[in-house]
Amino acid sequence: MKHRITLIPGDGIGPEVAASVVHIIEAAGAEIEWETHYAGAQAVEKFGETLPKELLESIKRNKVALKGPVTTPIGKGFTSVNVGLRKALDLYANVRPIRALPGVPCRFPELDLVIVRENTESLYAGLEHIVVPGVVESLKIITEKASTRVSRFAFEFARREGRKKITCGHKANIMKLSDGLFLDCFRKVAMEYPEIEADDKIIDNACMQLVMRPQQFDMMLLENLYGDIVSDLCAGLIGGLGLVPGANIGEQGAVFEAVHGSAPDIAGQGIANPTALLQSGVLMLRHLGEREAADRTENAMFEVFTEGKVRTRDIGGTAKTAEFAEAIISKMK
Repeated sequence: MKHRITLIPGDGIGPEVAASVVHIIEAAGAEIEWETHYAGAQAVEKFGETLPKELLESIKRNKVALKGPVTTPIGKGFTSVNVGLRKALDLYANVRPIRALPGVPCRFPELDLVIVRENTESLYAGLEHIVVPGVVESLKIITEKASTRVSRFAFEFARREGRKKITCGHKANIMKLSDGLFLDCFRKVAMEYPEIEADDKIIDNACMQLVMRPQQFDMMLLENLYGDIVSDLCAGLIGGLGLVPGANIGEQGAVFEAVHGSAPDIAGQGIANPTALLQSGVLMLRHLGEREAADRTENAMFEVFTEGKVRTRDIGGTAKTAEFAEAIISKMK
């Protein structure tokens, strides 16, 4: 079956890693027709807006997109393209698998954890305004509807993937109404899935536990801002953001993305590591039902990492982006 997928190369190192990942996925045997669209700074230059209507229509039509990193200006400029996409398409669940890669030195080589993050509200939604000069107010919105649906998504994911336990992270001891509502929705949904263990931890304690004994966690469910911070923390436990995938899923479609930045300082040099976007591509293939191509890609990637002969600079090697891609493709033959 041929799939039509929206490709957003991104900026900075995005086009380089995206080209390598497209090459690898096609070599794995998946029949894909790519529709390339631009977002962020490139889209502003071409169309005068960060999220062109054509891009959003393409994702709604195709139901699936693969997105490279897009730069978000700090403190000024346009708002986050990632946040904009999630809002425009109601991509309410963010999935971030955290699994150590073979042969890559890290503190916890046995770690295998999945973080599910509510993607549409809380402080991360960026609802801010100036009250008076010198005073800014940010609104933390938590709703029963959003908290319930992401909780149900997490439990359905756990049931489908054979996960045994979900830990909800919160600060309901202080934010008794907002985080209290999120926790209450989690607990209510948990009652519908008696075969899956459900517990909760105050978020600061959870962060300490993640650094000391992350093996105790199987899945975590977090509201938006906590999920953004904790998922990056967990990526650091296995080697960094350049190695972990991400998916944003909703009723209107799914966007699979590299979660790291656009690294403009090394853009155009052909030395970026495409692993994060490649692993996101593997998640995408499984989402499409292309499990054979997904397994072929993942196994070849694991083999290259295990051998350790071809590695990009960020993980102690000298290989170029294209060389790393070709090494993976060669393992499929």
